Amino acid sequence: MAKSVSAKGAAKTFSGKTAPNAYGRTAKDLGWLGVFPSRMHGLLVPFVLLAVWQAAGMSGLVGKEQLPTPSAIARRFAELGLSGELLRHIGVSFIRAASGFLLGALTGLLTGLFTGIGKMIERTLDPSLQMLRTVPLLALIPLFILWFGIGEFSKILMISLAAFFPVYLNTFTGIRGVDSKLYEVTRILRYSRSQQLRKLIIPSALPHILLGLRLAMGVSWLILVFAELMGTSAGIGYMIEDARTYSNTDIVFVGIILFACVGSLSDLAVHALEKRWLGWRDTFKG
Repeated sequence: MAKSVSAKGAAKTFSGKTAPNAYGRTAKDLGWLGVFPSRMHGLLVPFVLLAVWQAAGMSGLVGKEQLPTPSAIARRFAELGLSGELLRHIGVSFIRAASGFLLGALTGLLTGLFTGIGKMIERTLDPSLQMLRTVPLLALIPLFILWFGIGEFSKILMISLAAFFPVYLNTFTGIRGVDSKLYEVTRILRYSRSQQLRKLIIPSALPHILLGLRLAMGVSWLILVFAELMGTSAGIGYMIEDARTYSNTDIVFVGIILFACVGSLSDLAVHALEKRWLGWRDTFKG
């Protein structure tokens, strides 16, 4: 009898206004934030900032040349999109960023894997990589230009070098963070080296590896801006630099928004992989 009453009470609670949202919290727990749907919570701050920005521009508090209004930026965005110029720049930048990211991430993953597993490789290779990691990447731009010119290869290589270290460090850390007791169990069960990799080491290191991929993806878009300032004729970075030359501030904002949107979509893609591959983890949700 007590169980049935408890079940009815729970059903009533979940059918009422205090039902938990997607994050496991009720509207009462969220306070005034519970008035809005959960999917809109992350959009509240941008909406408020855009409204204040638009109002400041329309009232004349800021000059349109220095800070164009969001509506003016949206109009310029539509004009560039309809002309096809925007799509061309996005395509060129995406190919550069994706090529550099894939090359750097794959190299960092394999290097971190071999270094994390082998002690001899760690002792001989890791000190040199750690020393190279401390060198500012932007300081290497003159050398890249002298060695490889200003063509596509130098740009992709620069992006790949930026993407290499986050993946390498997190892969190495993830492998060395595997529980030694579980590793001993696999030895007792006489797992082969490939079985240890597939069933213990890589699954245990996967959270760190995916974190490294997220960081590498963000750095790739960051370096892309500097790479596209080196003698290019297309790309989002080139579009921003060309707009700066002619004082087209609205186009500069279009390029910045594009970088933010594409970078955010890339991060969401990796985050979706985390939810799919790491759904077995019972971690603190805040």
